[in-house]
Amino acid sequence: MTPELETLFDDANGELALGELEAAAQKYKACTELDTACFEAWHALGMARMKLGHFPEAIEAGLRSVALRPEDQLAWSSLSLFYVRNGQVPEAEAAGAKARVLGWGEQLKGKQGGANPH
Repeated sequence: MTPELETLFDDANGELALGELEAAAQKYKACTELDTACFEAWHALGMARMKLGHFPEAIEAGLRSVALRPEDQLAWSSLSLFYVRNGQVPEAEAAGAKARVLGWGEQLKGKQGGANPH
């Protein structure tokens, strides 16, 4: 993140911590405009929009998140939640399944790459 983007993102997080969801969402949106490839900003924007009840906009941000990081379990889990809140059950189930598969992959990597205690 550039210093400007990092400052704006931190400000948005501060707004969120204070419960100022609309202000936080506006600042997260500004972050995505500064850097359209900033996963953290897209993900946070989706969460803020979901909390505001703006589910289609949350889904839009969630789709950008998974496009930027298609192997990110949290991004897929969040997208699934956004779909659930919007009443899109089949889409939610598909995104949730993708998150579970990614989680299993991480578990397998951990077992295969774990340190030998002996």
